[in-house]
Amino acid sequence: MTFFKNMIRDEQGATAIEYGLIAALIAVAAITAMQSLGNELDDTFGNVSSELDDANANN
Repeated sequence: MTFFKNMIRDEQGATAIEYGLIAALIAVAAITAMQSLGNELDDTFGNVSSELDDANANN
């Protein structure tokens, strides 16, 4: 019976789970930010490429 009482009072597992959840949320936020940045970079390089193609066609 004391084994179960000790398990209920032990908060190390709960703390580890909380840290794991925080790390997962940070990872999701980082992935979302990187995807957004990647899409913006793709658009920017696409525009630069189009402008360079237009400049070469006019010369």
